[in-house]
Amino acid sequence: MPNYIINKNTQSNGDNEVHNKDANCGHMPLIENQIDLGWHATCHDAVSYAKSKWANNRINGCYYCANTCHTS
Repeated sequence: MPNYIINKNTQSNGDNEVHNKDANCGHMPLIENQIDLGWHATCHDAVSYAKSKWANNRINGCYYCANTCHTS
């Protein structure tokens, strides 16, 4: 099961991106800007978990390492 993080910094489009920590993504935020989401079976599970914790934020998957969850 992959380990996911969310970027605590909001992107210019208003999203906070979820990244698959195990995918060696070249677009990961700096370590000090990462919030651990834990292990999830899919990026959809990780995004849902993040949305449950930060309901007022726009949460999106990273285009590069969580592409099936990338919506904007």
